[in-house]
Amino acid sequence: MLVLFSDTDTDMTPEIAKEYGYRLISMPYSVDGRNIYPYVDFEKFDCHEFYEMLRAGTIPNTSALNEEEYINYFKPVFEAGDDILYVHFSRQMSGTFAAMDRAVARLKAEYPERSFYAIDTRGISILSLNVALEIGDMYKAGKSVEEMLKWAETEVDKFAVYYFADDLRFFARSGRVSGLAGTMGTLLGIRPIIYMGANGKMESIGKEKGRAKAVARLVKYAEELGDDVKGHRVLITCADAPELTEALVNGMREKFGDDLDITTLDVNPTIGSHCGPNSIGVCFHAIHR
Repeated sequence: MLVLFSDTDTDMTPEIAKEYGYRLISMPYSVDGRNIYPYVDFEKFDCHEFYEMLRAGTIPNTSALNEEEYINYFKPVFEAGDDILYVHFSRQMSGTFAAMDRAVARLKAEYPERSFYAIDTRGISILSLNVALEIGDMYKAGKSVEEMLKWAETEVDKFAVYYFADDLRFFARSGRVSGLAGTMGTLLGIRPIIYMGANGKMESIGKEKGRAKAVARLVKYAEELGDDVKGHRVLITCADAPELTEALVNGMREKFGDDLDITTLDVNPTIGSHCGPNSIGVCFHAIHR
């Protein structure tokens, strides 16, 4: 049997994981020196409470899982005689995958008859989730792992995500976005437009003054790059920004129709530690990223 894994950095929740048959790896963040594991140390993510904490001045840190933690996730599956397919966020975003590779190598030596497959979504948050949900659909339909991997070879790069940050302190501190130097104008209302490239890295590719123009810019990217947008899920994620979410949903429906399949989600706290409150993004099926 094949067992699916994903991680909380994809914005996947336990409810979504259960619906599609995933086991969920919790990616930690820390506040005041205390590591917190989403959906392990709490059952529900209180999005408003978390981002209010950030608005009040707290800037959490994030950390990578160690080798033993990956062993604890994967070993029971191999012991049960099953194989693993892990649909994960971009390798370029974290050193945690070096620890994962060591863990898998140890387990493969112990269980040589077992197979470990991975799909690098070369994304994070809703881009990764959109890919994971497509794989989940294939899994539920009884597709083989070979079919899933073949699909991923071309389709991973056909999911695009564009978003903007409202407070640059968080991304500036994390150093995870290239090209931010020219956009450090938060006090002037400048919002950098950020996307995930095919290389699995985040890059600032433009800027808008004011939230309304930034939301319109996201819709414009979907209009220009979209490919069979209505034939796929559109995911919108925000960091405690309900008014921006409503504006983005309305903009996408106005452009593509009221029957557009849109799901809105909260940015998970690990990613939220980097993007900060009031960030918002959209993921859609595209010609390219």
